[in-house]
Amino acid sequence: MKLLLLEDDAVLSDILLDFLREFYNVDYAFDSDEAQEHITQHAYDLFIFDINVPGKNGLKLLEELRHFNNTTPAIIITAYHDIDHLQQAFNSGAHDYIKKPFELEELHSRIENSRRLFHIDTSETVNISEAVTYDMQRLELRHGSKHYTLTAKEAEILHYFISHAERTISNEELAQNLWSYDEMPTNATIRSHIRSLRDMMGKEHIVTVRGIGYRFERTHT
Repeated sequence: MKLLLLEDDAVLSDILLDFLREFYNVDYAFDSDEAQEHITQHAYDLFIFDINVPGKNGLKLLEELRHFNNTTPAIIITAYHDIDHLQQAFNSGAHDYIKKPFELEELHSRIENSRRLFHIDTSETVNISEAVTYDMQRLELRHGSKHYTLTAKEAEILHYFISHAERTISNEELAQNLWSYDEMPTNATIRSHIRSLRDMMGKEHIVTVRGIGYRFERTHT
């Protein structure tokens, strides 16, 4: 599930990103211009917009998106507690509204409710082996009786491996495809993610090709 968070409060945005990226693929925008750039480049399953941000406010941005037939569901977050702003949010095209301060779990519940309401990312299960299955939409991996929820980055890496099974993939390829230019990881960071995935599903599924990189292997199709 891919989200776009528009929030100009640096402290709150850091807290929200740390929390949400444990469950979802989240892009971040500080102001409406940055949000618009993201929207022109990517498709999103859900918008989370604050109202008071630099440039156009979040409601005006959402209203313009609706005018151009962008129907992506939207949750508005705001410090306003009056009925007028609530009505403006719904009139602009939001389907939900959450007032600051709020608990992180409340936001998580509202996002999951949006997933159900709009039938976002129907489950798609990949059989990795007889014992290991992976739900690509819910980021849930099962290994026998054990059940794991992947972080957003672990999920991105596993998705990439699944899409390029039986091919050797270098650290450089992973970095260039799964990290932004200003967040390039070290080899140690990539090894740490690989180690976590191996611990969950078994090291035989991610084979080290010495001097080159890794190869993902499924033993069940």
